[in-house]
Amino acid sequence: MADWVHGPASFSTQANALLRKNLTFQKRDVRSNIRLISVPIILCVLLVLIQNLVNKELDKPSNRCGCKCVDQNGDGKCEEVCGIEYSDLDQASSCPIPSPPEWPPLLQIPAPKYRAVRTDFTSFGDLPNDSCKISGSCPATVLMTGTNQTFGESMGRSLFSSGSTVNSSDIFYSLAYNTLGSESPTEYMNFLEAAFFSDLPVYNVRSQCSPNSTFSLPLKFGSVAVQQEIRCVKGLHLWRNSSDEINDELYKGYRKGNPEGKINEIIAAYDFRNSNRNSFDVSIWYNSTYKNDTGNQPMALTRVPRSVNLASNAYLQFLLGPSARMLFEFVKEMPKPETKLRLDFASLLGPLFFTWVVSQLFPVVLIALVYEKQQKLRIMMKMHGLADVPYWMISYAYFLVISTLYMLCFVIFGSLVGLKFFLLNDYSIQFVFYFIYVNLQVSLAFLVAAFFSNVKTATVIGYMMVFANGLLAAFLFQFFLQDESFPRGWIIVMELYPGFSLFRGLYEFSQYAFNGNYMGTDGMRWKDLSDGKNGMKEILIIMIVQWLVFLFLAYYFDQIASSGKDPLFFLRSSRKKPSPPVRKLSSGRQGSKVSVQMEKPDVAQERERVEQFLESSTSYAIICDNLKKVYPGKDGNPEKFAVRGLSLALPQGECFGMLGPNGAGKTTFINMMIGLIKPSSGTAYAQGMDIRTDMDMIYTNMGVCPQHDLLWEKLTGREHLLFYGRLKNLKGAVLIQAVEESLKSVNLFHGGVADKQSGKYSGGMKRRLSVAISLIGDPKVVYMDEPSTGLDPASRNNLWNVVKRAKQDRAIILTTHSMEEAEHLCDRLGIFVDGNFQCVGNPKELKARYGGSYVFTMTTSSENEEEVEHMVRRLSPNANRIYHISGTQKFELPKQEVRIADLFQAVENAKSRFTVYAWGLADTTLEDVFIKVARTAQAFNVLS
Repeated sequence: MADWVHGPASFSTQANALLRKNLTFQKRDVRSNIRLISVPIILCVLLVLIQNLVNKELDKPSNRCGCKCVDQNGDGKCEEVCGIEYSDLDQASSCPIPSPPEWPPLLQIPAPKYRAVRTDFTSFGDLPNDSCKISGSCPATVLMTGTNQTFGESMGRSLFSSGSTVNSSDIFYSLAYNTLGSESPTEYMNFLEAAFFSDLPVYNVRSQCSPNSTFSLPLKFGSVAVQQEIRCVKGLHLWRNSSDEINDELYKGYRKGNPEGKINEIIAAYDFRNSNRNSFDVSIWYNSTYKNDTGNQPMALTRVPRSVNLASNAYLQFLLGPSARMLFEFVKEMPKPETKLRLDFASLLGPLFFTWVVSQLFPVVLIALVYEKQQKLRIMMKMHGLADVPYWMISYAYFLVISTLYMLCFVIFGSLVGLKFFLLNDYSIQFVFYFIYVNLQVSLAFLVAAFFSNVKTATVIGYMMVFANGLLAAFLFQFFLQDESFPRGWIIVMELYPGFSLFRGLYEFSQYAFNGNYMGTDGMRWKDLSDGKNGMKEILIIMIVQWLVFLFLAYYFDQIASSGKDPLFFLRSSRKKPSPPVRKLSSGRQGSKVSVQMEKPDVAQERERVEQFLESSTSYAIICDNLKKVYPGKDGNPEKFAVRGLSLALPQGECFGMLGPNGAGKTTFINMMIGLIKPSSGTAYAQGMDIRTDMDMIYTNMGVCPQHDLLWEKLTGREHLLFYGRLKNLKGAVLIQAVEESLKSVNLFHGGVADKQSGKYSGGMKRRLSVAISLIGDPKVVYMDEPSTGLDPASRNNLWNVVKRAKQDRAIILTTHSMEEAEHLCDRLGIFVDGNFQCVGNPKELKARYGGSYVFTMTTSSENEEEVEHMVRRLSPNANRIYHISGTQKFELPKQEVRIADLFQAVENAKSRFTVYAWGLADTTLEDVFIKVARTAQAFNVLS
């Protein structure tokens, strides 16, 4: 391997170059940054406005504690006094209640249409017939089991009383002898027992109901008087042989548990286990079907004490007789101060809005990655020495820092405007949650970017995913979260989708913030993560696993897509790389014998030269050994041979020009040499390194000017050269000097052009910048694919001088359609047609070999055309007329048949006989050679 002028750039140098480029690019993208930051600000402000409107509505007098003007001192002056006694039912909840009202303890009784009856999905015949649902006379059932059925039956007979006693002087004491219940759902607080302030009836459960067993109960709460009707319902106790039978019957009777949609609910169930006269051991099933819609399970427990009391009373009567009772007079809430109704509406909307806010970073990262991919900037950076590891680490860290700063601004702004969603929940939990998710989001963007190659498509799909995440989560996933009967395992499966895992975390924050604001408590704390109903811990675990999996998959697919590695490359990492070997002729070469014999002598000589170099230890800058590229046939079409066994040896200090018609395979050859595509067979060596296995090392000292300009539109020409110069390990004053010299050499230094964004450059300026990039850092191997395309004559001549100076200490392969450029710059030329070299040599040799004729042109009147032709035939019998129109004729004259002096003499004689308007004699040009060789090769390919 040759000594480098500049060694490969270290990891820190490459990382520094990429980071500086990213920061510069970010600084230029001010408008996009403002739009990005404005989204969470607008949404937070919108939530604040909505919350203020809700608070204003809640502060109306109809929602505050009732007040009245009262003359308290008897002086005729009234003062406004507020209290529960002046309030209606809507106002009462906000009043101070120093002495909460007493309410009779109730059972949760199923509605008549839901009470247990005989069905075809239960095997018990002791239940009533379902015809009782028509008359509304179905009993309310209690199930019992235990090891001693006799004891259990005795307990069941004592559960419900047979009579009813109500004493108006002490209502609650007399109601304690009755077993009351209601089908109404429970509420958050028990200051107002919902059973007495709804249209639903209150039941008195008795062993038998007489015709006159219904009575009215006068109740008063504050200024509100209620006359509550108490209906009798028969209580039925039924024995079951085991707790398994009870569980089965309860499940099948539950409104979502039976297969036919029929509902068979019971009041309660008792398992007396081994209870007897000396021991009382009981387990109780209670009916929680009618808990409030928020899933507030503790409030459903306010109906449970009466079930416990029934069992206790029954056992006491079993021991002491029917007259023994353990009276349960009332239940009541704890006292409470005056409160204002505050519903944190912003927290309820938060999960949807904040899912959009956080997710909008995803298309931003995705677009940036796909843009570099679409513009081939990623491979351009790689071809100038940027390795995969620095690219991944710096790009990932860059997007992670941007995302983290964005989330910090979001949380800080949300807190400053007073959103309880942020203020009440522990900031450390929020930071951990957002930090893990932005890592997941960045890794997901890297993964998705591997499947896109167009920025517009990626933009549309990215933002569609953002809105779909929010809408699907809010209007589908949230219903499953709130339905406690939905299997938890399926919830976890759904959370494997990143959009749902984000929503679940935000949903948990919102619930804790809403309840904390309503109850005057804190939001989520670390200790709450151990709560079985809190899903935050499982979400954090899921997101960490997703993050690592997505990151691995993203790197895997990136290696396949950008580096062209085999999909099973990780299984072959231990395979020994082929070294630049001493030449070994393999059986694979035998298939080329016929084509070698038919090659032109100069092409065959070049192939032999390559074989000699491979067999010796000579180190050439570039050696191509039988390089082939075949594209497989599709849709019934044959294989396409783009490059057919190309062999070429190029020493240091030589510029080799490749000429050929469009589609000949020149760009395919260049793409193989720079690592964009893999050769089908054969190989090439750059500075002794194999392009199949050592491209990463080749990139560190290679320059490329691609056919199309690959530039960042928002970076200036100077910033491009600084970036690529750093990748070539240039630093400090050496870097600044190299950049200035490059800019001056391509005429981009003066007039502020160097500091203008490349997106505002003309086509010629972009082309000159691409040439400067290919030469920055003194690479030893340079590939230029039509470098002068689009340049004006002055700029083209200036560019030629740059290339001529540059080729003195490096090997350059240049493709062009300009014969003048090829002749001016190239030490040797190769005419490439249909994937093959047709000839190789310096311009003079090619013109001598393929252009052994003069071109004679004469213009006369039409009447003298025949005389001109006779004159030319006399001078050269083998002359060939190649052009004829309106008196102008052009002839090819073999050089060995004609002398220039004879030709001049013949023209002078012709002028004396007829009028000659114009005439000329020209030697063969390189363009003539190119046309002749190309036509001959194409004609041969057609015939073959």
